[in-house]
Amino acid sequence: MANECTVDVISKPNHWLRIVQELLSQAGIEINGAEPWDIRVHDTRFFKRVLQQGSLGLGESYMEGWWDCKRLDIFFDKLLRAHLDEQRPARLSDLLRIAFARLVNPQSRKRAWQVGEVHYDLGNDLFSRMLDPHMQYSCGYWKEADELFVAQENKLALICEKLQLKPGMTMLDIGCGWGGLAEYAAHHYGVRVEGITISAEQKAYAESLSAGKDVRILLQDYRDLDKQYDRIVSVGMFEHVGPKNYATYFKAVDRCLKPDGLFLLHSIGSNKTQYNVDAWINKYIFPNGCLPSVKQVAQACEPYFVIEDLHNFGADYDKTLMAWHSRFNKAWPQLSGNYSLKFQRMFNYYLTACAGAFRARNIQLWQLVLSRGVSGGLRVAR
Repeated sequence: MANECTVDVISKPNHWLRIVQELLSQAGIEINGAEPWDIRVHDTRFFKRVLQQGSLGLGESYMEGWWDCKRLDIFFDKLLRAHLDEQRPARLSDLLRIAFARLVNPQSRKRAWQVGEVHYDLGNDLFSRMLDPHMQYSCGYWKEADELFVAQENKLALICEKLQLKPGMTMLDIGCGWGGLAEYAAHHYGVRVEGITISAEQKAYAESLSAGKDVRILLQDYRDLDKQYDRIVSVGMFEHVGPKNYATYFKAVDRCLKPDGLFLLHSIGSNKTQYNVDAWINKYIFPNGCLPSVKQVAQACEPYFVIEDLHNFGADYDKTLMAWHSRFNKAWPQLSGNYSLKFQRMFNYYLTACAGAFRARNIQLWQLVLSRGVSGGLRVAR
């Protein structure tokens, strides 16, 4: 009888609302408040779900329309600056409520292993409307830019200048995507570029984009590389390598870089060394991804390279993501025939949550220039 009473008390919805309210108040966020960063809850099941499932429950309940927020980017900025992702309720009774709910609700665990209801196909129709003409799906460089196209051109120029490209050089682009950097480097710097990707769709697009240029696109895994190049670059790919493969990755780069060569690594990074990724991002956006820390990168490259330069312009990713967000929503009338409303909410959540994370300086964007030790040092472009 006592157990039944305990279950009844624990199950009361007002407890979940209060716990969430107390946590959000630490970040200056109110439930059904008047500020654009306040959340408006449409389904009271939201409170228990987010406490049970954390990030996954927060994201999925948004996708399903259980809650809204006018400015998700500000919401996440405030949430992360208050370190709510690391917080636990102050009261022992509340901790027990959450622990109990997780134990007696195996269905949520089961759902976590199921394939998502909506599988999005990130097709060229979406990216060609959301991105710039170079199809850059990575952080722009906003130092002297006030709009996306200029920021992405500046990023491409910055990479080429850091690599000190000269006509006739050979360059390998690991994870070349749609081939924008390969085409730009070949066109503006006269280098011969080989890009590798594991996507047949991206290969076809990159070949079309770089037609007539000294560019070759290969459908190949980086672990199979055995040819040498003057320069190697990798933009937005290292996040998908994973800690268990960091050593293999740098060994492959070492094998393929000429003795006096330079390597530029462009990657999102984590402030802390960790081996897991956000549950919602893992399920819906980047499966099996993992953000490296400076410590992990340094340890993995230590046997092979000297770190000549480390440039952090993570704050620019906030601007890049918000520009993508604006362009995505402007293009939605043309895209809506191919994607569901749930996909629209998912993609908006992804873009604005990531923007908020970069704004809060919770995650970073690094460009590292690596060599085997340039005599006299290396002056790196900014």
